[in-house]
Amino acid sequence: MHIVLLEPLGISEEILHSYAKPLLEAGHTFAAYPKDTDPQVQIQRAKDADVIMIANMPLTGEVIRACKHLRFIDVAFTGVDHVDLAAAKEMGVAVSNAAGYSTQAVAELTLCMMLSLLRNVPQVDARCRQGKTKDGLVGRELAGKTVGIVGTGAIGLRTAQLCKAFGCRIIAYAPRPKEAAQGLVEYVSLEELLSQSDIVSLHCPLNDSSRHLINKEKIAMMKPSALLINAARGPVVDSAALADALNNGAIAGAGIDVFEDEPPLDPSHPLLHSKNTIVTPHVAFASQESMVARAQIVFDNILRWAAGKQQNIVL
Repeated sequence: MHIVLLEPLGISEEILHSYAKPLLEAGHTFAAYPKDTDPQVQIQRAKDADVIMIANMPLTGEVIRACKHLRFIDVAFTGVDHVDLAAAKEMGVAVSNAAGYSTQAVAELTLCMMLSLLRNVPQVDARCRQGKTKDGLVGRELAGKTVGIVGTGAIGLRTAQLCKAFGCRIIAYAPRPKEAAQGLVEYVSLEELLSQSDIVSLHCPLNDSSRHLINKEKIAMMKPSALLINAARGPVVDSAALADALNNGAIAGAGIDVFEDEPPLDPSHPLLHSKNTIVTPHVAFASQESMVARAQIVFDNILRWAAGKQQNIVL
């Protein structure tokens, strides 16, 4: 079996080799390449692969169909909307993801954004460096706030737990409520969540029903004092509508880690220029700990799939 890793996993060469070692000892071959989003380069590298490993780099139907030996796509990421699943299904290719690796990392950055926005951290940092005072920038506490969680998968529920520890009231919206959320969140409609929440935190997957879920109409339901955090997927939010709302004072602030496209962003992107907005280049998932956990999961995915016991099944 030939295994091709088409982009780095954010771990050292030493750790990578330690995870690849059992595959090599079993007689399989393994090749790792630097990231290249050119489909023709990807085809050249993976044309003989039985297994392709990627993280969040797009994997198109063109590449999948050109790899005639391909039997398994191992996605080192939770979301899989960057993979042409229709092409994979057409070609009879199994797909697994790395669900669970970044739960703590994403939840912690989400809390970081909430606290930074509430306490005006970017603004008071700038004031301090300019030899000025806090005047006019006294912040708010997280304790006692109503936090609305949109999407109650593992990351949404971990975020809810952390907010609960700060003394927040937690409400949630999800198409399919989770038993694991009982006693932690109160499920409400999306409209109720938007109108009641002091902070709205997005943790839903991207699909046809969630694309632009947060649009001009939905943002208008939020409190003028509310904050919006998006550490889910960029297209869940209408960026132009959100930027307009921030610049017009319709809501108070936003923390955005994900965009319609992967960073680097066009410098003219509206959320790079909107008021009271903290932006990060899709880093919520990326901690030293989560990168190691991710590698463990995806290499185990291969071993389990090869043994006929596929886990973390997407297809």
